[in-house]
Amino acid sequence: MSILTLKDGNTLYYKDWGTGQPIVFSHGWPLTADAWDAQMLFLGQQGYRVIAHDRRGNGRSSQPWDGNEMDTYADDLAELFEALDLKDVVMVGHSTGGGEVARYLGRHGSKRVAKAVLIGAVPPLMLKTEQNPGGLPLAVFDGLRAGVAADRSQFYKDLTLPFYGYNRAGAKISEGVQDSFWLQGMLGSHKSQYDTIKAFSETDFTEDLKKIDIPTLVLHGDDDQIVPIGAAGLLSAKIVKNATLKVYPGYPHGMCTTHADEINADLLAFIKS
Repeated sequence: MSILTLKDGNTLYYKDWGTGQPIVFSHGWPLTADAWDAQMLFLGQQGYRVIAHDRRGNGRSSQPWDGNEMDTYADDLAELFEALDLKDVVMVGHSTGGGEVARYLGRHGSKRVAKAVLIGAVPPLMLKTEQNPGGLPLAVFDGLRAGVAADRSQFYKDLTLPFYGYNRAGAKISEGVQDSFWLQGMLGSHKSQYDTIKAFSETDFTEDLKKIDIPTLVLHGDDDQIVPIGAAGLLSAKIVKNATLKVYPGYPHGMCTTHADEINADLLAFIKS
């Protein structure tokens, strides 16, 4: 196991496989680095160095009471970049991890980064406000908090249905995928996962997106029931200067798992371009 001790004494677990240009993956809520297995195996086999960490409070990393917000997540990632002396990085973020990528680039710049990919990502802002009328009402996120607080084990099992589009007619359900999601969720800190709902829903990444000065690929399924495309991928692609948008008809939030072959091929094409 690879463990980085952070400046504040907490630890960050990470996987670091292969050699070549580094690709760094940031996972969604409430998951771990394991959510990227399909991408890491494929891209590692293509000759890339693939790295993914468990965000603080998740998986095999420390479970601190505080610091469960985007600035700290981005700073933790910056410490990992510096510890491994990563350069010419391709950053890939899914969902909350897409927010982590945006906030990293907004706070730390792109001196170590060549390209970025946002997949079903939460930026620019998930919460409905006067300035963001297409967002989701606060009651949606209060419902998430209530579910996590009351019985997160059952809540995570139920969440797999909209996450992977398993609640759609004709969907082929994988119990293995559901079990993996549940296990990743249950490995994490109850407190951190509760706090992170506020972090991913109420953080405004607009100014971070405006600072991105590298080629950026925005991938989003138009049947994403977790991070609806209208106030997310479509807007992010307009704000980021060098963005390329690809919309996948009918694809769910968890499309990196349900449609790994297509997502992997598109990632590889972008990285090579």
